[in-house]
Amino acid sequence: MTTGIIQDPIFLEHIRGFSHVESSERLEVLYDMLQEDLAGQFQSITPRPATHQELTYIHTAAYVDRVASTAGREYVSLDPDTQTSPKSYEAAITAAGGLFTLVDALLAGKIDNGFALTRPPGHHAEADRAMGFCLFNNVALAAEYARHHHGQEKVLIVDWDLHHGNGTQHAFWKSNKILYFSTHQYPYYPGSGAIHEVGADKAQGYTVNCPLSSGYQDQDFAQIFERVLLPIGRQFKPDLILVSAGFDTYYQDPLGAQQVTPAGFARMTRLLMDLARDVCQGRLLLTLEGGYHLKGLRLSVLAVLKELLGESILSADQQLPDSRPDLPIVEKVWSIQKSFWKKRGKLS
Repeated sequence: MTTGIIQDPIFLEHIRGFSHVESSERLEVLYDMLQEDLAGQFQSITPRPATHQELTYIHTAAYVDRVASTAGREYVSLDPDTQTSPKSYEAAITAAGGLFTLVDALLAGKIDNGFALTRPPGHHAEADRAMGFCLFNNVALAAEYARHHHGQEKVLIVDWDLHHGNGTQHAFWKSNKILYFSTHQYPYYPGSGAIHEVGADKAQGYTVNCPLSSGYQDQDFAQIFERVLLPIGRQFKPDLILVSAGFDTYYQDPLGAQQVTPAGFARMTRLLMDLARDVCQGRLLLTLEGGYHLKGLRLSVLAVLKELLGESILSADQQLPDSRPDLPIVEKVWSIQKSFWKKRGKLS
């Protein structure tokens, strides 16, 4: 398998030197990991900046101008949680554009899958405002880029971050071309993502929320993917799968209360690879969202990359379908989604 990676020094410059949980150290540990553990095993893809016009696929022109106006300024606060430094705008447009170049490489057959290791993250960014450490909504922009530039008619966005991707959900609330699936701790920041939020008008059922209390473990996430995401994904039949890959569900993350280990992230990746193989020629790309325990972030991203490269860390037992009865959350989600999708039997 050929896995494409987006990395660039510009991503380290966003709020560098500021005391912030979403710090440049997050990428420093990942870039070190690439060289120490995976040297020569991936294809480095050079990112390019997204254009103003491309950013308006999701964001208003006035908001893009607002973020652009922060370039070169020492410190600007766009939101109580979201600040910029002199090179933040450059980092943000390169994060979005980097995911575009990954889409280009994938659809040109140059890579089999890929991971954009960028910052700032994106899934909280709304059309007209920054939120939750996010400036531009990278994954939503990439979905529209794939549709506009490559004719990918339908895109599945999977969001396994601890926090609900409010910006992504809102971007496609009335679209039946983008299916948004999210597992997230609830009620928690940003407050959206209730189970009954399913989309509007012709897009009802194209938002699938799996709100979780605390303490969910590897096998719980695997069951949710096996028994909710995969049946719906196989019916939707996307042309491309994009993942908002947050690692703040890691069991030691300072912001979360879930219990996922690196093997759990590998298992979710394996299930997504299986789905991509079945419905869209293996087309699967991930982009980094949250994850604030540095050692856990390194180990978890490494586990995901090994899965993408075909070097799974999972034992044979860890790859077996969950044999337990349906979790209550699985039953609750289907009580809502059965109006829009068919519930298939357990995977075997």
